[in-house]
Amino acid sequence: MEGYKKREEKQRQKPKSAEYEAVIRAGPHVRPLKQAHAHLIVSGRHHSRALLTKLLTLSCAAGSIAYTRRIFISVIDPDSFLLNSLIKASSQYGFSLDTIFFYRRMLFSPHKPSSYTFTSVFKACAHLSAIKIGTLLHSHVFVSGYASNPFVQAAIVAFYAKSSALCVARKVFDEMPQRSVVAWNTMISGYDQNGLANEAMTLFRKMNESGVSPDSATFVSVSSACSQIGSLELGCWVHDSIISNGILVNVILGTSLINMFSRCGDVSRARAVFDSMSEENVIAWTAMMSGYGMHGYGVEAVELFNKMKKASGLVPNTVTFIAVLSACAHAGLIREGRQIFESMREEYGVVPGVEHHVCMVDMLGKAGLLTEAYMFIKELRPEELFPAVWTAMLGACKMHKNFDLGVEAAQNLISLEPENPSHYVLLSNMYAFAGRMDRVESVRNVMIQRGLKKQVGYSSIDVNNKTYLFSMGDKSHPETTDIYRYLDGLMWRCKEAGYAPLPESAMHELEEEEREYALRYHSEKLAVAFGLMKTSHGTALKIVKNLRICEDCHSAIKFISVVTNREIIIRDKLRFHHFKEGSCSCLDYW
Repeated sequence: MEGYKKREEKQRQKPKSAEYEAVIRAGPHVRPLKQAHAHLIVSGRHHSRALLTKLLTLSCAAGSIAYTRRIFISVIDPDSFLLNSLIKASSQYGFSLDTIFFYRRMLFSPHKPSSYTFTSVFKACAHLSAIKIGTLLHSHVFVSGYASNPFVQAAIVAFYAKSSALCVARKVFDEMPQRSVVAWNTMISGYDQNGLANEAMTLFRKMNESGVSPDSATFVSVSSACSQIGSLELGCWVHDSIISNGILVNVILGTSLINMFSRCGDVSRARAVFDSMSEENVIAWTAMMSGYGMHGYGVEAVELFNKMKKASGLVPNTVTFIAVLSACAHAGLIREGRQIFESMREEYGVVPGVEHHVCMVDMLGKAGLLTEAYMFIKELRPEELFPAVWTAMLGACKMHKNFDLGVEAAQNLISLEPENPSHYVLLSNMYAFAGRMDRVESVRNVMIQRGLKKQVGYSSIDVNNKTYLFSMGDKSHPETTDIYRYLDGLMWRCKEAGYAPLPESAMHELEEEEREYALRYHSEKLAVAFGLMKTSHGTALKIVKNLRICEDCHSAIKFISVVTNREIIIRDKLRFHHFKEGSCSCLDYW
Protein backbone atom coordinates (compact mmCIF):
# COMPACT_ATOMS: atom_id res chain seq x y z
CA MET A 1 0.00 0.00 0.00
CA GLU A 2 2.86 2.36 0.84
CA GLY A 3 4.55 1.61 -2.46
CA TYR A 4 1.33 2.48 -4.30
CA LYS A 5 1.05 5.83 -2.42
CA LYS A 6 4.65 6.72 -3.28
CA ARG A 7 4.05 6.03 -6.97
CA GLU A 8 0.85 8.10 -6.82
CA GLU A 9 2.72 11.01 -5.20
CA LYS A 10 5.36 10.92 -7.94
CA GLN A 11 2.62 11.02 -10.57
CA ARG A 12 1.12 14.15 -8.98
CA GLN A 13 4.48 15.93 -9.31
CA LYS A 14 4.58 15.42 -13.12
CA PRO A 15 3.18 17.95 -15.59
CA LYS A 16 -0.41 17.28 -16.57
CA SER A 17 0.30 16.11 -20.14
CA ALA A 18 3.06 13.77 -18.96
CA GLU A 19 0.69 12.41 -16.32
CA TYR A 20 -1.84 11.15 -18.81
CA GLU A 21 0.74 9.87 -21.26
CA ALA A 22 2.37 7.89 -18.44
CA VAL A 23 -0.95 6.36 -17.46
CA ILE A 24 -1.79 5.53 -21.07
CA ARG A 25 1.59 3.83 -21.50
CA ALA A 26 1.02 1.78 -18.36
CA GLY A 27 1.06 -1.46 -20.36
CA PRO A 28 -0.90 -3.66 -22.72
CA HIS A 29 -3.73 -4.28 -20.29
CA VAL A 30 -7.25 -2.97 -20.55
CA ARG A 31 -7.70 -2.01 -16.90
CA PRO A 32 -5.02 0.73 -16.80
CA LEU A 33 -6.34 2.01 -20.13
CA LYS A 34 -9.82 2.34 -18.67
CA GLN A 35 -8.31 4.12 -15.69
CA ALA A 36 -6.51 6.46 -18.08
CA HIS A 37 -9.77 7.13 -19.89
CA ALA A 38 -11.49 7.92 -16.58
CA HIS A 39 -8.68 10.35 -15.66
CA LEU A 40 -9.11 12.10 -19.00
CA ILE A 41 -12.85 12.50 -18.47
CA VAL A 42 -12.56 13.68 -14.83
CA SER A 43 -9.87 16.22 -15.72
CA GLY A 44 -11.77 17.45 -18.77
CA ARG A 45 -8.96 16.41 -21.12
CA HIS A 46 -11.03 13.80 -23.00
CA HIS A 47 -11.35 16.29 -25.87
CA SER A 48 -7.60 16.08 -26.52
CA ARG A 49 -7.39 14.22 -29.83
CA ALA A 50 -3.70 13.44 -29.35
CA LEU A 51 -4.27 11.70 -25.98
CA LEU A 52 -7.47 10.04 -27.18
CA THR A 53 -5.65 8.67 -30.24
CA LYS A 54 -2.92 7.19 -28.02
CA LEU A 55 -5.55 5.64 -25.79
CA LEU A 56 -7.40 4.03 -28.70
CA THR A 57 -4.32 2.69 -30.46
CA LEU A 58 -2.99 1.20 -27.21
CA SER A 59 -6.41 -0.34 -26.63
CA CYS A 60 -6.03 -2.06 -30.00
CA ALA A 61 -2.59 -3.30 -28.98
CA ALA A 62 -4.04 -4.64 -25.72
CA GLY A 63 -6.52 -6.71 -27.72
CA SER A 64 -9.63 -4.91 -26.51
CA ILE A 65 -11.08 -3.99 -29.89
CA ALA A 66 -14.62 -3.89 -28.48
CA TYR A 67 -13.56 -1.20 -25.98
CA THR A 68 -11.79 0.65 -28.80
CA ARG A 69 -14.91 0.69 -30.95
CA ARG A 70 -17.09 1.76 -28.02
CA ILE A 71 -14.94 4.82 -27.37
CA PHE A 72 -14.52 5.57 -31.07
CA ILE A 73 -18.28 5.60 -31.74
CA SER A 74 -18.64 8.28 -29.08
CA VAL A 75 -16.11 10.55 -30.82
CA ILE A 76 -17.76 13.38 -32.74
CA ASP A 77 -16.11 14.19 -36.07
CA PRO A 78 -12.93 12.09 -35.72
CA ASP A 79 -10.01 13.72 -37.52
CA SER A 80 -7.78 12.20 -40.21
CA PHE A 81 -4.96 11.39 -37.77
CA LEU A 82 -7.28 9.45 -35.45
CA LEU A 83 -8.86 7.48 -38.30
CA ASN A 84 -5.53 6.60 -39.89
CA SER A 85 -4.05 5.62 -36.53
CA LEU A 86 -6.95 3.24 -35.86
CA ILE A 87 -6.82 1.79 -39.37
CA LYS A 88 -3.10 1.12 -39.01
CA ALA A 89 -3.33 -0.25 -35.45
CA SER A 90 -6.29 -2.55 -36.11
CA SER A 91 -4.61 -3.92 -39.24
CA GLN A 92 -1.29 -4.37 -37.45
CA TYR A 93 -2.83 -6.31 -34.54
CA GLY A 94 -5.04 -8.54 -36.71
CA PHE A 95 -8.45 -6.88 -36.27
CA SER A 96 -9.08 -6.92 -40.00
CA LEU A 97 -12.87 -6.48 -39.93
CA ASP A 98 -12.45 -3.43 -37.73
CA THR A 99 -9.87 -2.04 -40.16
CA ILE A 100 -12.53 -2.11 -42.86
CA PHE A 101 -15.06 -0.62 -40.43
CA PHE A 102 -12.76 2.35 -39.68
CA TYR A 103 -12.01 2.75 -43.39
CA ARG A 104 -15.73 2.91 -44.20
CA ARG A 105 -16.11 5.55 -41.50
CA MET A 106 -13.37 7.56 -43.22
CA LEU A 107 -15.20 7.33 -46.55
CA PHE A 108 -18.24 8.95 -44.96
CA SER A 109 -16.13 11.74 -43.46
CA PRO A 110 -14.60 14.79 -45.14
CA HIS A 111 -11.13 13.24 -44.74
CA LYS A 112 -9.39 11.55 -47.65
CA PRO A 113 -7.37 8.31 -47.36
CA SER A 114 -3.59 8.47 -47.68
CA SER A 115 -1.09 5.96 -49.01
CA TYR A 116 -0.71 4.65 -45.44
CA THR A 117 -4.47 4.13 -45.26
CA PHE A 118 -4.50 1.96 -48.37
CA THR A 119 -1.50 -0.17 -47.38
CA SER A 120 -3.16 -1.00 -44.04
CA VAL A 121 -6.59 -1.75 -45.52
CA PHE A 122 -5.11 -3.96 -48.27
CA LYS A 123 -3.27 -5.89 -45.55
CA ALA A 124 -6.59 -6.44 -43.76
CA CYS A 125 -8.29 -7.57 -46.98
CA ALA A 126 -5.45 -10.02 -47.63
CA HIS A 127 -5.81 -11.41 -44.09
CA LEU A 128 -9.54 -11.96 -44.70
CA SER A 129 -9.07 -13.13 -48.32
CA ALA A 130 -11.78 -10.56 -49.06
CA ILE A 131 -11.27 -10.45 -52.82
CA LYS A 132 -14.45 -8.44 -53.55
CA ILE A 133 -13.70 -5.74 -50.97
CA GLY A 134 -10.06 -5.64 -52.07
CA THR A 135 -11.05 -5.25 -55.72
CA LEU A 136 -13.35 -2.37 -54.77
CA LEU A 137 -10.53 -0.86 -52.73
CA HIS A 138 -8.29 -1.14 -55.80
CA SER A 139 -10.73 1.12 -57.66
CA HIS A 140 -10.62 3.58 -54.73
CA VAL A 141 -6.84 3.75 -55.21
CA PHE A 142 -7.28 5.00 -58.79
CA VAL A 143 -9.93 7.53 -57.78
CA SER A 144 -7.74 8.81 -54.94
CA GLY A 145 -4.70 9.21 -57.20
CA TYR A 146 -2.42 6.67 -55.52
CA ALA A 147 -2.23 4.18 -58.39
CA SER A 148 1.45 4.95 -59.00
CA ASN A 149 2.49 5.05 -55.35
CA PRO A 150 5.14 2.28 -54.93
CA PHE A 151 4.04 1.38 -51.38
CA VAL A 152 0.39 1.09 -52.39
CA GLN A 153 1.31 -0.93 -55.47
CA ALA A 154 3.32 -3.37 -53.34
CA ALA A 155 0.34 -3.69 -50.97
CA ILE A 156 -1.95 -4.41 -53.94
CA VAL A 157 0.42 -7.10 -55.24
CA ALA A 158 0.56 -8.67 -51.76
CA PHE A 159 -3.23 -8.61 -51.47
CA TYR A 160 -3.87 -10.36 -54.78
CA ALA A 161 -1.03 -12.85 -54.21
CA LYS A 162 -2.32 -13.82 -50.75
CA SER A 163 -5.83 -14.10 -52.18
CA SER A 164 -4.49 -16.60 -54.79
CA ALA A 165 -5.26 -14.17 -57.64
CA LEU A 166 -1.72 -14.46 -58.93
CA CYS A 167 -2.50 -13.43 -62.51
CA VAL A 168 -3.87 -10.08 -61.29
CA ALA A 169 -0.96 -9.70 -58.86
CA ARG A 170 1.54 -10.28 -61.67
CA LYS A 171 -0.28 -7.83 -63.95
CA VAL A 172 -0.06 -5.10 -61.31
CA PHE A 173 3.57 -6.02 -60.67
CA ASP A 174 4.51 -5.88 -64.38
CA GLU A 175 2.85 -2.48 -64.75
CA MET A 176 4.86 -0.93 -61.90
CA PRO A 177 7.22 1.71 -63.36
CA GLN A 178 9.69 1.15 -60.53
CA ARG A 179 9.86 -2.04 -58.53
CA SER A 180 11.39 -1.87 -55.09
CA VAL A 181 12.90 -4.89 -53.38
CA VAL A 182 9.67 -5.09 -51.33
CA ALA A 183 7.61 -5.45 -54.52
CA TRP A 184 9.90 -8.20 -55.87
CA ASN A 185 9.80 -10.00 -52.51
CA THR A 186 6.02 -9.79 -52.40
CA MET A 187 5.59 -11.35 -55.84
CA ILE A 188 8.20 -14.06 -55.25
CA SER A 189 6.62 -14.88 -51.88
CA GLY A 190 3.18 -15.01 -53.53
CA TYR A 191 4.35 -17.64 -56.00
CA ASP A 192 6.07 -19.63 -53.26
CA GLN A 193 3.09 -19.58 -50.90
CA ASN A 194 0.76 -20.73 -53.68
CA GLY A 195 2.94 -23.73 -54.55
CA LEU A 196 4.41 -22.23 -57.74
CA ALA A 197 8.05 -22.74 -56.83
CA ASN A 198 9.40 -22.74 -60.40
CA GLU A 199 7.70 -19.41 -61.11
CA ALA A 200 9.22 -18.02 -57.90
CA MET A 201 12.72 -19.06 -59.01
CA THR A 202 12.21 -17.66 -62.52
CA LEU A 203 11.17 -14.31 -61.05
CA PHE A 204 14.16 -14.36 -58.70
CA ARG A 205 16.47 -14.72 -61.70
CA LYS A 206 14.73 -11.76 -63.37
CA MET A 207 15.22 -9.79 -60.17
CA ASN A 208 18.97 -10.43 -60.36
CA GLU A 209 19.01 -9.42 -64.03
CA SER A 210 17.14 -6.19 -63.24
CA GLY A 211 19.90 -5.00 -60.94
CA VAL A 212 17.76 -4.95 -57.76
CA SER A 213 19.77 -6.33 -54.84
CA PRO A 214 17.94 -9.07 -52.92
CA ASP A 215 17.70 -8.88 -49.16
CA SER A 216 17.20 -11.41 -46.37
CA ALA A 217 13.43 -11.60 -46.95
CA THR A 218 14.03 -12.41 -50.64
CA PHE A 219 16.15 -15.41 -49.78
CA VAL A 220 13.68 -16.68 -47.18
CA SER A 221 11.07 -17.01 -49.96
CA VAL A 222 13.57 -18.33 -52.51
CA SER A 223 14.92 -21.01 -50.16
CA SER A 224 11.33 -22.02 -49.38
CA ALA A 225 10.70 -22.39 -53.13
CA CYS A 226 13.83 -24.56 -53.42
CA SER A 227 12.45 -26.75 -50.64
CA GLN A 228 9.35 -27.38 -52.75
CA ILE A 229 11.37 -28.26 -55.84
CA GLY A 230 13.78 -30.45 -53.90
CA SER A 231 16.80 -29.61 -56.08
CA LEU A 232 20.06 -29.65 -54.13
CA GLU A 233 21.93 -28.04 -57.03
CA LEU A 234 19.49 -25.14 -57.00
CA GLY A 235 19.69 -24.94 -53.20
CA CYS A 236 23.48 -24.68 -53.29
CA TRP A 237 23.21 -21.91 -55.90
CA VAL A 238 20.83 -19.99 -53.62
CA HIS A 239 23.21 -20.44 -50.68
CA ASP A 240 26.12 -19.18 -52.79
CA SER A 241 24.00 -16.17 -53.82
CA ILE A 242 23.39 -15.33 -50.15
CA ILE A 243 27.14 -15.39 -49.49
CA SER A 244 28.03 -13.39 -52.63
CA ASN A 245 25.42 -10.74 -51.78
CA GLY A 246 26.83 -10.37 -48.28
CA ILE A 247 23.48 -11.19 -46.65
CA LEU A 248 23.64 -11.70 -42.90
CA VAL A 249 22.12 -15.08 -42.07
CA ASN A 250 19.78 -14.21 -39.21
CA VAL A 251 17.70 -16.76 -37.34
CA ILE A 252 14.79 -16.55 -39.81
CA LEU A 253 16.93 -17.03 -42.92
CA GLY A 254 19.07 -19.64 -41.19
CA THR A 255 15.99 -21.68 -40.29
CA SER A 256 14.77 -21.40 -43.87
CA LEU A 257 18.14 -22.69 -45.14
CA ILE A 258 18.03 -25.61 -42.70
CA ASN A 259 14.61 -26.56 -44.06
CA MET A 260 15.82 -26.11 -47.64
CA PHE A 261 18.90 -28.32 -47.36
CA SER A 262 16.97 -30.94 -45.37
CA ARG A 263 14.23 -31.15 -47.99
CA CYS A 264 16.78 -31.11 -50.81
CA GLY A 265 18.40 -34.23 -49.40
CA ASP A 266 21.58 -32.92 -47.75
CA VAL A 267 21.13 -33.00 -43.99
CA SER A 268 24.88 -32.47 -43.41
CA ARG A 269 24.68 -29.03 -45.11
CA ALA A 270 21.61 -28.27 -43.01
CA ARG A 271 23.61 -29.07 -39.87
CA ALA A 272 26.50 -26.91 -41.10
CA VAL A 273 24.11 -23.94 -41.42
CA PHE A 274 22.69 -24.68 -37.96
CA ASP A 275 26.14 -24.82 -36.36
CA SER A 276 27.18 -21.56 -38.04
CA MET A 277 24.22 -19.56 -36.74
CA SER A 278 25.23 -16.97 -34.15
CA GLU A 279 21.65 -16.76 -32.89
CA GLU A 280 19.37 -19.76 -32.45
CA ASN A 281 15.80 -20.07 -31.24
CA VAL A 282 13.45 -22.98 -30.65
CA ILE A 283 12.25 -22.83 -34.28
CA ALA A 284 15.79 -23.34 -35.62
CA TRP A 285 16.42 -26.29 -33.28
CA THR A 286 13.07 -27.78 -34.25
CA ALA A 287 13.84 -27.40 -37.97
CA MET A 288 17.11 -29.28 -37.51
CA MET A 289 15.36 -32.10 -35.59
CA SER A 290 12.73 -32.29 -38.32
CA GLY A 291 15.48 -32.52 -40.94
CA TYR A 292 17.12 -35.40 -39.09
CA GLY A 293 13.75 -37.11 -38.74
CA MET A 294 12.81 -37.02 -42.41
CA HIS A 295 16.18 -38.57 -43.29
CA GLY A 296 15.86 -41.36 -40.73
CA TYR A 297 18.49 -40.04 -38.33
CA GLY A 298 16.39 -40.57 -35.24
CA VAL A 299 19.33 -40.96 -32.85
CA GLU A 300 20.76 -37.59 -33.95
CA ALA A 301 17.34 -35.95 -33.56
CA VAL A 302 16.96 -37.25 -29.99
CA GLU A 303 20.52 -36.17 -29.13
CA LEU A 304 19.76 -32.68 -30.42
CA PHE A 305 16.52 -32.62 -28.44
CA ASN A 306 18.37 -33.50 -25.23
CA LYS A 307 21.03 -30.88 -26.01
CA MET A 308 18.36 -28.22 -26.57
CA LYS A 309 16.79 -28.97 -23.18
CA LYS A 310 20.11 -28.15 -21.52
CA ALA A 311 20.52 -24.88 -23.43
CA SER A 312 19.56 -21.83 -21.39
CA GLY A 313 16.32 -20.12 -22.27
CA LEU A 314 15.14 -22.74 -24.75
CA VAL A 315 11.99 -24.72 -23.98
CA PRO A 316 10.58 -27.25 -26.48
CA ASN A 317 7.19 -26.29 -27.88
CA THR A 318 4.40 -28.26 -29.53
CA VAL A 319 6.13 -28.37 -32.92
CA THR A 320 9.42 -29.46 -31.34
CA PHE A 321 7.72 -32.52 -29.88
CA ILE A 322 6.15 -33.34 -33.26
CA ALA A 323 9.60 -33.19 -34.89
CA VAL A 324 11.36 -35.41 -32.38
CA LEU A 325 8.48 -37.91 -32.06
CA SER A 326 8.29 -38.17 -35.84
CA ALA A 327 12.04 -38.83 -35.91
CA CYS A 328 11.57 -41.61 -33.33
CA ALA A 329 8.79 -43.12 -35.47
CA HIS A 330 10.91 -43.09 -38.64
CA ALA A 331 13.87 -44.68 -36.86
CA GLY A 332 12.00 -47.19 -34.69
CA LEU A 333 13.14 -45.61 -31.39
CA ILE A 334 10.25 -46.89 -29.29
CA ARG A 335 11.72 -46.43 -25.81
CA GLU A 336 12.90 -42.88 -26.53
CA GLY A 337 9.58 -41.98 -28.14
CA ARG A 338 7.57 -43.18 -25.15
CA GLN A 339 9.76 -41.22 -22.73
CA ILE A 340 9.52 -38.01 -24.76
CA PHE A 341 5.75 -38.33 -25.13
CA GLU A 342 5.34 -38.79 -21.37
CA SER A 343 7.60 -35.80 -20.67
CA MET A 344 5.32 -33.48 -22.63
CA ARG A 345 2.79 -33.15 -19.84
CA GLU A 346 4.95 -34.07 -16.86
CA GLU A 347 7.94 -31.77 -17.49
CA TYR A 348 6.64 -29.07 -19.83
CA GLY A 349 2.88 -28.96 -19.37
CA VAL A 350 2.31 -29.38 -23.13
CA VAL A 351 -1.02 -31.01 -23.94
CA PRO A 352 -0.57 -33.57 -26.76
CA GLY A 353 -2.45 -32.71 -29.94
CA VAL A 354 -3.52 -34.72 -32.95
CA GLU A 355 -0.03 -34.61 -34.54
CA HIS A 356 1.56 -36.08 -31.41
CA HIS A 357 -1.04 -38.84 -31.29
CA VAL A 358 -0.38 -39.62 -34.96
CA CYS A 359 3.36 -39.87 -34.27
CA MET A 360 2.77 -42.32 -31.42
CA VAL A 361 0.42 -44.53 -33.44
CA ASP A 362 2.84 -44.40 -36.38
CA MET A 363 5.81 -45.28 -34.15
CA LEU A 364 4.08 -48.19 -32.40
CA GLY A 365 2.46 -49.45 -35.58
CA LYS A 366 5.62 -49.48 -37.68
CA ALA A 367 7.38 -51.41 -34.93
CA GLY A 368 4.70 -54.09 -35.16
CA LEU A 369 3.10 -53.16 -31.81
CA LEU A 370 -0.34 -53.02 -33.44
CA THR A 371 -2.31 -53.98 -30.34
CA GLU A 372 -0.62 -51.26 -28.30
CA ALA A 373 -1.23 -48.74 -31.09
CA TYR A 374 -4.89 -49.78 -31.27
CA MET A 375 -5.32 -49.44 -27.50
CA PHE A 376 -3.64 -46.03 -27.64
CA ILE A 377 -6.29 -44.93 -30.16
CA LYS A 378 -9.14 -46.36 -28.08
CA GLU A 379 -8.00 -44.31 -25.08
CA LEU A 380 -8.32 -41.07 -27.04
CA ARG A 381 -11.39 -38.89 -26.60
CA PRO A 382 -13.88 -38.80 -29.51
CA GLU A 383 -12.85 -35.22 -30.41
CA GLU A 384 -9.22 -36.41 -30.70
CA LEU A 385 -9.98 -39.14 -33.25
CA PHE A 386 -8.91 -37.24 -36.36
CA PRO A 387 -8.55 -39.05 -39.72
CA ALA A 388 -4.75 -38.81 -39.55
CA VAL A 389 -4.71 -41.06 -36.47
CA TRP A 390 -6.57 -43.84 -38.28
CA THR A 391 -4.45 -43.28 -41.41
CA ALA A 392 -1.31 -44.01 -39.38
CA MET A 393 -2.97 -47.14 -37.98
CA LEU A 394 -4.04 -48.29 -41.42
CA GLY A 395 -0.55 -47.83 -42.84
CA ALA A 396 0.90 -49.98 -40.06
CA CYS A 397 -1.74 -52.67 -40.61
CA LYS A 398 -0.90 -52.78 -44.31
CA MET A 399 2.83 -53.02 -43.55
CA HIS A 400 2.31 -55.93 -41.13
CA LYS A 401 -0.56 -57.55 -43.09
CA ASN A 402 -3.09 -57.31 -40.25
CA PHE A 403 -6.38 -57.60 -42.15
CA ASP A 404 -8.91 -57.24 -39.31
CA LEU A 405 -7.45 -54.10 -37.73
CA GLY A 406 -6.72 -52.67 -41.17
CA VAL A 407 -10.33 -52.98 -42.32
CA GLU A 408 -11.58 -51.39 -39.07
CA ALA A 409 -9.14 -48.48 -39.51
CA ALA A 410 -10.19 -47.98 -43.15
CA GLN A 411 -13.88 -48.06 -42.29
CA ASN A 412 -13.34 -45.44 -39.56
CA LEU A 413 -11.49 -43.28 -42.07
CA ILE A 414 -14.28 -43.51 -44.63
CA SER A 415 -16.87 -42.58 -42.02
CA LEU A 416 -14.81 -39.49 -41.10
CA GLU A 417 -13.90 -38.47 -44.68
CA PRO A 418 -16.28 -40.13 -47.13
CA GLU A 419 -15.03 -38.01 -50.07
CA ASN A 420 -11.33 -38.86 -49.75
CA PRO A 421 -10.44 -41.40 -52.49
CA SER A 422 -7.19 -42.54 -50.83
CA HIS A 423 -9.13 -44.16 -47.97
CA TYR A 424 -11.09 -46.34 -50.40
CA VAL A 425 -7.87 -47.30 -52.20
CA LEU A 426 -6.29 -48.38 -48.92
CA LEU A 427 -9.39 -50.38 -47.93
CA SER A 428 -9.40 -52.01 -51.36
CA ASN A 429 -5.73 -52.92 -50.91
CA MET A 430 -6.46 -54.51 -47.52
CA TYR A 431 -9.18 -56.69 -49.04
CA ALA A 432 -6.84 -57.61 -51.90
CA PHE A 433 -4.13 -58.72 -49.45
CA ALA A 434 -6.68 -60.98 -47.79
CA GLY A 435 -7.90 -62.38 -51.11
CA ARG A 436 -11.40 -60.90 -50.67
CA MET A 437 -11.83 -59.93 -54.32
CA ASP A 438 -15.60 -59.60 -53.91
CA ARG A 439 -15.07 -56.81 -51.39
CA VAL A 440 -12.43 -55.24 -53.63
CA GLU A 441 -14.98 -54.95 -56.43
CA SER A 442 -17.56 -53.53 -54.01
CA VAL A 443 -15.19 -50.77 -52.85
CA ARG A 444 -14.28 -49.91 -56.44
CA ASN A 445 -17.97 -49.63 -57.35
CA VAL A 446 -18.55 -47.21 -54.48
CA MET A 447 -15.66 -45.06 -55.75
CA ILE A 448 -17.15 -45.04 -59.25
CA GLN A 449 -20.60 -44.12 -57.94
CA ARG A 450 -19.16 -41.21 -55.96
CA GLY A 451 -16.90 -40.06 -58.79
CA LEU A 452 -13.72 -40.57 -56.76
CA LYS A 453 -10.39 -41.13 -58.52
CA LYS A 454 -7.01 -42.21 -57.23
CA GLN A 455 -4.35 -39.49 -57.22
CA VAL A 456 -1.88 -39.82 -60.09
CA GLY A 457 1.70 -40.41 -59.00
CA TYR A 458 4.73 -38.76 -60.58
CA SER A 459 8.46 -38.48 -59.98
CA SER A 460 10.86 -35.72 -60.96
CA ILE A 461 14.62 -35.62 -61.39
CA ASP A 462 16.99 -32.75 -62.16
CA VAL A 463 19.65 -33.42 -64.79
CA ASN A 464 21.92 -30.65 -66.15
CA ASN A 465 19.81 -27.87 -64.59
CA LYS A 466 16.61 -29.18 -66.16
CA THR A 467 13.72 -30.93 -64.39
CA TYR A 468 12.21 -34.07 -65.96
CA LEU A 469 8.84 -35.45 -64.87
CA PHE A 470 7.71 -39.10 -65.18
CA SER A 471 4.43 -40.88 -64.45
CA MET A 472 3.67 -44.62 -64.45
CA GLY A 473 4.07 -46.07 -67.95
CA ASP A 474 4.99 -42.60 -69.22
CA LYS A 475 5.97 -42.49 -72.90
CA SER A 476 6.00 -38.75 -73.45
CA HIS A 477 9.78 -38.36 -73.16
CA PRO A 478 11.59 -38.14 -76.54
CA GLU A 479 14.04 -40.84 -75.37
CA THR A 480 11.31 -43.20 -74.14
CA THR A 481 12.58 -46.16 -76.19
CA ASP A 482 16.10 -45.87 -74.78
CA ILE A 483 14.82 -45.34 -71.22
CA TYR A 484 12.60 -48.43 -71.36
CA ARG A 485 15.35 -50.54 -72.93
CA TYR A 486 17.82 -49.43 -70.26
CA LEU A 487 15.31 -50.11 -67.44
CA ASP A 488 14.51 -53.58 -68.80
CA GLY A 489 18.21 -54.45 -68.76
CA LEU A 490 18.59 -52.95 -65.31
CA MET A 491 15.73 -55.00 -63.87
CA TRP A 492 17.16 -58.15 -65.46
CA ARG A 493 20.46 -57.50 -63.66
CA CYS A 494 18.53 -56.94 -60.41
CA LYS A 495 16.71 -60.28 -60.83
CA GLU A 496 20.04 -62.02 -61.26
CA ALA A 497 21.14 -60.37 -58.00
CA GLY A 498 18.08 -61.75 -56.17
CA TYR A 499 15.30 -59.22 -56.75
CA ALA A 500 11.78 -60.61 -57.16
CA PRO A 501 8.81 -58.34 -58.02
CA LEU A 502 6.46 -57.93 -55.08
CA PRO A 503 2.70 -58.22 -55.61
CA GLU A 504 1.21 -54.72 -55.46
CA SER A 505 -2.32 -54.61 -54.13
CA ALA A 506 -3.13 -51.61 -56.30
CA MET A 507 -2.58 -53.88 -59.33
CA HIS A 508 -4.79 -56.71 -58.16
CA GLU A 509 -7.16 -56.45 -61.13
CA LEU A 510 -4.34 -57.22 -63.61
CA GLU A 511 -3.02 -60.59 -64.69
CA GLU A 512 0.38 -61.60 -63.30
CA GLU A 513 2.33 -60.66 -66.45
CA GLU A 514 0.52 -57.31 -66.76
CA ARG A 515 1.09 -56.60 -63.08
CA GLU A 516 4.84 -57.07 -63.39
CA TYR A 517 4.87 -54.75 -66.43
CA ALA A 518 2.96 -52.04 -64.58
CA LEU A 519 5.23 -52.31 -61.53
CA ARG A 520 8.37 -52.19 -63.64
CA TYR A 521 7.40 -48.88 -65.17
CA HIS A 522 6.44 -47.01 -62.03
CA SER A 523 7.42 -43.33 -62.17
CA GLU A 524 10.33 -43.62 -59.74
CA LYS A 525 11.90 -46.51 -61.68
CA LEU A 526 11.67 -44.51 -64.92
CA ALA A 527 13.26 -41.49 -63.22
CA VAL A 528 16.06 -43.67 -61.80
CA ALA A 529 16.75 -45.25 -65.20
CA PHE A 530 16.88 -41.86 -66.90
CA GLY A 531 19.17 -40.47 -64.20
CA LEU A 532 21.57 -43.42 -64.49
CA MET A 533 21.66 -42.97 -68.27
CA LYS A 534 22.39 -39.25 -68.14
CA THR A 535 24.81 -38.88 -65.22
CA SER A 536 28.38 -40.04 -64.75
CA HIS A 537 29.37 -42.93 -62.52
CA GLY A 538 29.64 -41.91 -58.87
CA THR A 539 26.98 -39.21 -59.12
CA ALA A 540 24.20 -39.60 -56.56
CA LEU A 541 20.67 -39.46 -58.02
CA LYS A 542 18.06 -37.28 -56.32
CA ILE A 543 14.40 -37.90 -57.10
CA VAL A 544 11.20 -36.33 -55.73
CA LYS A 545 7.92 -38.31 -55.70
CA ASN A 546 4.51 -36.84 -54.84
CA LEU A 547 3.16 -40.07 -53.30
CA ARG A 548 4.53 -42.69 -50.93
CA ILE A 549 7.06 -44.97 -52.61
CA CYS A 550 5.57 -48.44 -53.18
CA GLU A 551 6.95 -51.63 -51.67
CA ASP A 552 8.14 -53.04 -54.97
CA CYS A 553 10.02 -49.89 -55.99
CA HIS A 554 11.58 -49.70 -52.54
CA SER A 555 12.85 -53.26 -52.90
CA ALA A 556 13.95 -52.80 -56.52
CA ILE A 557 15.93 -49.60 -55.88
CA LYS A 558 17.85 -51.34 -53.09
CA PHE A 559 19.08 -53.82 -55.73
CA ILE A 560 19.67 -51.07 -58.29
CA SER A 561 21.99 -49.32 -55.81
CA VAL A 562 24.01 -52.55 -55.65
CA VAL A 563 24.24 -53.48 -59.35
CA THR A 564 25.08 -49.88 -60.38
CA ASN A 565 27.13 -48.96 -57.28
CA ARG A 566 25.24 -45.69 -57.06
CA GLU A 567 23.63 -43.78 -54.21
CA ILE A 568 19.97 -43.01 -54.94
CA ILE A 569 18.02 -40.53 -52.83
CA ILE A 570 14.23 -40.40 -53.10
CA ARG A 571 12.03 -37.91 -51.30
CA ASP A 572 8.50 -39.28 -51.19
CA LYS A 573 5.35 -37.89 -49.59
CA LEU A 574 6.46 -38.91 -46.10
CA ARG A 575 10.25 -38.83 -45.88
CA PHE A 576 13.66 -39.30 -47.52
CA HIS A 577 15.06 -42.65 -48.58
CA HIS A 578 18.85 -42.92 -49.04
CA PHE A 579 19.54 -46.11 -50.98
CA LYS A 580 23.16 -47.26 -50.85
CA GLU A 581 24.84 -50.66 -51.19
CA GLY A 582 21.54 -52.52 -50.99
CA SER A 583 20.06 -50.86 -47.92
CA CYS A 584 17.86 -47.85 -47.22
CA SER A 585 18.27 -45.22 -44.51
CA CYS A 586 14.63 -45.72 -43.48
CA LEU A 587 15.42 -49.27 -42.28
CA ASP A 588 12.06 -50.18 -43.85
CA TYR A 589 10.22 -47.78 -41.51
CA TRP A 590 8.15 -45.64 -43.86
